[in-house]
Amino acid sequence: MIISSALLFVWFLQSKQGKNPQDLTIDAAITRINNKDFKEAYFKASQVEFTDANGDKYVTTIGSDPMRELLINKIEAHNEANASSKIERKEDPPSSGWGWLVLIQILPFLLLVGFLAFTLRQMQAGGNKALSFGKSKAKLLNNQQKRVTFKDVAGVQEAKEELQEIIEFLKDPQKFQKLGGKIPKGVLMVGPPGTGKTLLAKAVAGEANVPFFSISGSDFVEMFVGVGASRVRDLFEQGKKNAPCIIFIDEIDAVGRHRGAGLGGGHDEREQTLNQLLVEMDGFESNDGVILMASTNRPDVLDPALLRPGRFDRRVVVGRPDVKGREGILKVHTRKIPLDENVDISIIARGTPGFTGADLANLVNEAALNAARFDKKVVTMSDFELSKDKVLMGAERKSMVISDDEKKLTAYHEAGHTLVGLKVPSADPVHKVTIIPRGMALGVTQQLPEGDKHSLTKEYLTSQIAILMGGRIAEEIFFGDSNVTTGASNDIERATDLARSMVCEYGMSSLGPLTFGKKDEQIFLGREINQHRDYSEDTAIKIDQEVNKIVADGYEKARQVITDNHDAMVRLSEALLERETLDGVQIRRVVAGLPLDGDEESEGSDDDGSEEKSKSPFKKPILPPITGNNPATA
Repeated sequence: MIISSALLFVWFLQSKQGKNPQDLTIDAAITRINNKDFKEAYFKASQVEFTDANGDKYVTTIGSDPMRELLINKIEAHNEANASSKIERKEDPPSSGWGWLVLIQILPFLLLVGFLAFTLRQMQAGGNKALSFGKSKAKLLNNQQKRVTFKDVAGVQEAKEELQEIIEFLKDPQKFQKLGGKIPKGVLMVGPPGTGKTLLAKAVAGEANVPFFSISGSDFVEMFVGVGASRVRDLFEQGKKNAPCIIFIDEIDAVGRHRGAGLGGGHDEREQTLNQLLVEMDGFESNDGVILMASTNRPDVLDPALLRPGRFDRRVVVGRPDVKGREGILKVHTRKIPLDENVDISIIARGTPGFTGADLANLVNEAALNAARFDKKVVTMSDFELSKDKVLMGAERKSMVISDDEKKLTAYHEAGHTLVGLKVPSADPVHKVTIIPRGMALGVTQQLPEGDKHSLTKEYLTSQIAILMGGRIAEEIFFGDSNVTTGASNDIERATDLARSMVCEYGMSSLGPLTFGKKDEQIFLGREINQHRDYSEDTAIKIDQEVNKIVADGYEKARQVITDNHDAMVRLSEALLERETLDGVQIRRVVAGLPLDGDEESEGSDDDGSEEKSKSPFKKPILPPITGNNPATA
């Protein structure tokens, strides 16, 4: 930068010098005026610049006003006598002077001096701040910030117990050391996104009462080579100075991915950074008192050397909470929210299997926003129901214009999903169906399991394929082969993927309990460049045949259900066209041929039933959400 500025300054001075005009005395200038040599005269503050017919320039210095007036008079006299060869006279504005000329001449030099002064000042006052690319960006948590404790964390009791032991070790190491125990060097928190890994780290910081450094995995590597390794060294040097302490690296997969495979030439900065991290965690130098915590939702891409004991001694799994955990999380998030007396947290918890802590926080927030939108003083159960629908299916797009024909076709499509979902075995209960556009779909059929599921049966998977095929079959039966639409494209894609998984991963086909082919491994996450195909062409043909057979069986099963329940299918479609949205109770009444609203009329009341009717929506339990490949949507 300094060299460039100096070169620019030299070039500027040379360009200003350029080709200098020739000097003329006053007498010589008057003589050439009389000889008709000049075409133009440019009067400046202390000079007159003449230009002849060839474009050559001459400069005459005028030291006083009389000299200036003399030349002006000579030029005017010449112009009066020679109309065909007049000299064009120009003058600088009266305000122009030496100021601008001096400023232009010295401006590059001033910029250079200013830059040097700024750089020196930063280096002196900021601890070499200007050249601190290799310094760690870790933030030291202070006591003035809002503290998060284990009271703010719920639903992950086992993870809390593991981390609580780390805190006790920092507070009272003699309790463990007297029996020969050593403090763990590293704790890796693993789990899906939104389960509370970072929140647990904040809680550890709030409980430990020791210095807590936090940094993101992406903060190590930047545009300069060697910066990552330098920042790792600086981070651990800060940790040693403040031992005992905790260092937390969020999303460590950004820097700790698998080494070896990769595309492109050049130097792999991330690999060098990882090597330095491995050395700092368990190298020749001791790091007693420095505990490294890290979190990731991609443990499969981490380098094996990073995961071995001695570096990350403990792996804490932070999974999705069970019903008891969800209830605890909801209690934490609703502590500061005024709830209606009819709101039952346990019902909401039972109705949200598969939800993570972040999902539940979003559910509570959306319910509070919905209550505020209608100027309510408390959040009711109906607000949670609307919030759950919005979180699961997306916001309603009521303003979207849909033709009557397309709306009718969507109603039959969703009714096909719904009816098959009610009739096939082992399927999750149908919670709600709507033909109001939500998100990217024109309609949605939502299935919700009755509880937490940890494994799926073959019967359940084949039923899911039949449910996915129900929409296309309904279009085909009621509108003809030529009028089927693209609305089933996602259903077909998901059914095919599910059938292929049954054959290639789950061993649920006539090919036997075998796994075919390795899973795709992403090259830019440090894995293999090509998918390894460990089966023959003949086996590949058999796999395709099995996949086709499973999907075709589901297709025919859906056709049989809709054909056998033709009248129920028509009733359900007409009810959807009339109401646009039906819940689980209404769906079952329509399919059974009962009045749509009979459930509300039959509940009874003390007087006219109005009070009981107003409460009935709040008494309906919030059914659980679907996860993975379970929801049947169009």
